[in-house]
Amino acid sequence: MTTAGRQEVLLDLPAAAPVRVDGGDVADPVARVVVDVPLAHLDHPFDYLVPPSMSQDALPGTRVHVRFAGQDRPGYVLERRSDTDHGSVLSPLRRAVSPVPVLTPAVLRLCRAVADRYAGTLVDVVRLAVPPRHATTERSVLEKAAPPADAEVDAPEPGPWTDLTGGPAFLRHLADGASPRAVWTAAPAAATPAAGWESALALAARATLASGRGVLVVVPTSRHVEAVTAALTVELAAEPVVRLVAEDGPARRYRSFLRVLRGEARVVVGTRAAAFAPVRRLGLVACFDDGDDRLAEPRAPYPHARQVLVLRAEQEGAALLLGGHTRTVEAQLLVETGWAHPVQPPRAVVRRAAPRVEAPTDVDLAREGPAAAARIPHAAWQLARTALETGPVLVQVPRSGYLPVVACARCHEPARCRACHGPLRLDRAGAVPACSWCGRPAVDWSCSTCAHTALRAARVGSDRTAEELGRAFPSVPVVVSGTTAAHGVVETVDDRPRLVVATPGAEPVARGGYAGALLLDGAVLTSRPELWASAEALRRWTGAAALVRAAADGGRVMLLGRPAPVPAQALVRWDPAGFAARELAERTELSFPPAVRLAIVEGPAAAVRSFLDHLRAGEGLPGLEVLGPVPADDGVRAVLRVGRRSGTGLGRRLAQASAVRSARKEEGSVRVQVDPPDLW
Repeated sequence: MTTAGRQEVLLDLPAAAPVRVDGGDVADPVARVVVDVPLAHLDHPFDYLVPPSMSQDALPGTRVHVRFAGQDRPGYVLERRSDTDHGSVLSPLRRAVSPVPVLTPAVLRLCRAVADRYAGTLVDVVRLAVPPRHATTERSVLEKAAPPADAEVDAPEPGPWTDLTGGPAFLRHLADGASPRAVWTAAPAAATPAAGWESALALAARATLASGRGVLVVVPTSRHVEAVTAALTVELAAEPVVRLVAEDGPARRYRSFLRVLRGEARVVVGTRAAAFAPVRRLGLVACFDDGDDRLAEPRAPYPHARQVLVLRAEQEGAALLLGGHTRTVEAQLLVETGWAHPVQPPRAVVRRAAPRVEAPTDVDLAREGPAAAARIPHAAWQLARTALETGPVLVQVPRSGYLPVVACARCHEPARCRACHGPLRLDRAGAVPACSWCGRPAVDWSCSTCAHTALRAARVGSDRTAEELGRAFPSVPVVVSGTTAAHGVVETVDDRPRLVVATPGAEPVARGGYAGALLLDGAVLTSRPELWASAEALRRWTGAAALVRAAADGGRVMLLGRPAPVPAQALVRWDPAGFAARELAERTELSFPPAVRLAIVEGPAAAVRSFLDHLRAGEGLPGLEVLGPVPADDGVRAVLRVGRRSGTGLGRRLAQASAVRSARKEEGSVRVQVDPPDLW
């Protein structure tokens, strides 16, 4: 075997002249294989000899096993060729696992681009892109006949896109085979499901299919997948739609993957890993609610589905559609640089479709006297009482549970666990407080500051809120929707009067829309120190408010809890594009992402210093700033910052520095994350 592909400049390996290999009856007897090893300095292909018995199975894109460092390791064949630059005898492949080429050339190029951008290894990204093999499922799929020819699809009427500036033109370009790029701000359509965002996505998919191309839709959760799939089934009754969701389990997920790979379906809907789906003749990649943190991969190299789709659209010449009820700062950057065009409702449509939003300040509530400081003031109770006369009312609470944070009733010092110093919580009325970190009950708790033994609520969760609302409205049913095991997520509710208490992202869809909504504890989100706090708060509020009826139909929303004024006013005006533009301008002035490219390096102090030394010793990177290292958690953290145009170079230099440390077997683990979401 031999190294090939990426130049090992850091290790100063001499490049040998290619030598032709005589494979006898085997055409192209050299298999270039990327081996699944967790070492950064081995992020390049190795050459192996293809035995005659594997010649028909070990094709580019297939899985194989090879002998590597004395062990059998899995890998993927990247290409077959007739020569090698190895200076000795090639080791043969150990086993051809499957003849199915699961790693297509387009997906391979995408994986390499993602690895370079996020300072990762190719194998790490391929592991995200290609699901694990399920042998029984694979055999059953391969036994089927070849898929039928793609049916012709007629171009759709604009439908809900008619009310959007640039919407009809976007659909027309898709149907004509062009590849427009759009940042779409969806108008609320709670009372008219046919005009909802799911139906709009289905129309965009149909327009793309009319040009003979495939469609890939990525959404944050399986709930969104089901909603989009239902809309596609209505719009494309004769077209198979494949869903790719990790929750489906290994067998079902692998079956869906193989169906897409074989061309049995041209439309794919899935969660973040579906961004790598091997759709043939890809014409449109779409992502709705691209600001949802569930679209960010929690495993190295931590790519975000939005950026994966942007890279894919550019590589494959596909159209791009980034949408949501709000607009992310990253999407606004695409608009302001001219890479994508905005598609959004004009003000007249917003005024017609959006509910009336109020965000009373302390001055507005002053006439209530001491009651103005209440978590739910009189004006909010009155809104709920009036709205319940005509339909359900949504109450959004930022935190789940009963009392997720408690404090001393006398000095208001946060209550802490004696064992691990984690925050204490109450799971129900009259329960013993327990630690949120280690779970230990605090039976004989007393305040370490004043020795008081009574507790008060520092944060109120959805369960306690539902209890309070149930006492205030004893004849009204109360529904709790959340991600906790006690309740679970409620998908839909009918149009009868009821109170629906939900955490962000778990709001049920009400038939005909909610008559009103209360958005509680606004400061819980906007007072957080993270860079994304205001943008995330507006995204969550807008997502809930979009489920409420239009103002003309009596829909009202009240935002409470002293939120930051800028996102609150953006919600009142229903101006997510203006908020995104302002946020981007501020970040540009302060040199914060996405106006610049940024990476965080964390680990033991000696390891981080060594990493930075290797980074500086390599090829220079124009405009590189190194901030820190500073103490953080159990080690230190350094922040690296460059201009956007040098972003790809930053990812490659970080990968090279990791490779040097790996090759020299330096002690200490260093965590590298490009474009970290939790920046403060």
